Amino acid sequence: MIKDLFLVGIGSGIGGIFRYLISQFIGTAHNGFPWGTFIVNVAGCLLIGILWGVTSRFQSLSSVFSLFLMIGFCGGFTTFSTFSKEGLIMLQTNNYLLCLLYVVGSVLLGIMSVGLGYFAAK
Repeated sequence: MIKDLFLVGIGSGIGGIFRYLISQFIGTAHNGFPWGTFIVNVAGCLLIGILWGVTSRFQSLSSVFSLFLMIGFCGGFTTFSTFSKEGLIMLQTNNYLLCLLYVVGSVLLGIMSVGLGYFAAK
């Protein structure tokens, strides 16, 4: 368990550093669109898809590879990648309504919760 926590923690830290560097490098366009976050989210989704594909082909890599790279690095880089992977799993298993509720509910409740937290703390 300690080894697993260490792998996830180190991966998360590295992913968070990369997220910060990419967001700082790319920044926000003059129109206010958060390009850095957008690119990190899309890149994280591509990366978790690649890693998921690799671990599904090579079962021997699963545990350490998954803990350090998928849960740790991708989780620290962007939780949007995990959110998207879970949505795809629901689509692959024909849980269309559940996927719709998950995606729409997560986005709407996420935005509302940020607003609630912000205004409550202000």
